[in-house]
Amino acid sequence: MVIKKIAVLLTCHNRKAKTLESLKSLYLNKVPSGYTFDVFLVDDGSTDGTAEAVKEEFPKVNIITGNGNLFWNQGMRLAWKTAANSNAYDFYLWLNDDTIIEPNSLNHLFDCYEEIIAIDEKPSIMTGACYFFSNEKKFSYGGRTEAGPVIPNGKLQKCKYINGNIVLIPKLIHDQLGNLSSDYTHGMGDYDYGLRAINKGFNCYTTKEYVANCPPNEGIPGWCNPELSLTKRWKQLHSPLGLNIKEYNTFRKKFWGQKWILFALKAYAKMISPKTYSKISN
Repeated sequence: MVIKKIAVLLTCHNRKAKTLESLKSLYLNKVPSGYTFDVFLVDDGSTDGTAEAVKEEFPKVNIITGNGNLFWNQGMRLAWKTAANSNAYDFYLWLNDDTIIEPNSLNHLFDCYEEIIAIDEKPSIMTGACYFFSNEKKFSYGGRTEAGPVIPNGKLQKCKYINGNIVLIPKLIHDQLGNLSSDYTHGMGDYDYGLRAINKGFNCYTTKEYVANCPPNEGIPGWCNPELSLTKRWKQLHSPLGLNIKEYNTFRKKFWGQKWILFALKAYAKMISPKTYSKISN
């Protein structure tokens, strides 16, 4: 039997407990027959002992040291580049360090992948649906369309946008698209990758069922939060952890062409007067 190799890619910064919990859920997973995986973790300048704790508890993890300014997209780019240069992997699995995967998630991801490749006769990106608890399981991250989240319903469903929490990408797609785009620091790299795949003729799907637990980011984004001052909203509009308007405009230009200016104007309007914008847009 030819063993297929998976490179699991993560990046982290000062979230030791969450990172360890995510890795634990990965290593407790039932690995599909005929597959093996290696883990590549970028520790982006953590000062809370994350790297040391990972080395002690999971000595097989390949730890790459970042400079502390990589954030999600650039950290994942470094993890992916390192993995791709170290071995010939058949699949790459993005995994957020705050995402806790279910015991049979890897099997389900690959079952979904094999099912759709038999139908489409070409590789696809498979994004895992994530949930959080609020009396019952509710969608947090996964696949999305213009209409909103794609809720798992027991069937394979296409999506337009992919959240990068847990995403399976086959080698053939990586060979054609390469790494995550260098255009982004933190956010939008996952959406960009899915859209680039679609533009190349591939499809993005979401899993039939929830495969991981990951609570959503709470509250209104700072750049359009009416409870914050205009000065603070302005800073958040330009922050890597906010909208990051320059990179947001790059993203919109790439996939919406000249319509990017409309999205930019909406963003500024929402930042300047979030309450007024909310009333107009509803």
